[in-house]
Amino acid sequence: MSAAAQPPALPVTFRPTVTRIVLLTVGAALVVVLTAIGLLLENLSPGEQASFVITGLLFFAGLALFSRPKVVADEAGVTVVNLITTRRLDWAEVLRVNLRPGDAWVHLDLADGTSLPAMGIQVGVAKARAIDDARALRVLAEHHGTGGGTS
Repeated sequence: MSAAAQPPALPVTFRPTVTRIVLLTVGAALVVVLTAIGLLLENLSPGEQASFVITGLLFFAGLALFSRPKVVADEAGVTVVNLITTRRLDWAEVLRVNLRPGDAWVHLDLADGTSLPAMGIQVGVAKARAIDDARALRVLAEHHGTGGGTS
């Protein structure tokens, strides 16, 4: 680790903010539009109107699920929250932080020989931010863990 690469202050949370804002905004808009349609169509029964509202809420729930990923780093380690899974890792378990050209998100090479996708740092619509976040997480892993290496 170079002297210029100082780790960020902990705790720090990495998440695709722009993607999250877009997904939650679209989800909320769908709820409003489908609810308005359901209530404005006069020849629908109450059950049919409720189905419009429920459909909007289901779309919102799905989009909220896609907005869930994040990576939280603290003194003890890193927590990776993906779509439906959450995994807590000690710093010593993280050997390498990778964001290779063409990758959609960061991958963590782990001490047990596996690789864990960390969807909280994803290229998506903010490539420069993802690269900066990947570098910051790499510096943290090198500073707090046993691993090194860059890619």
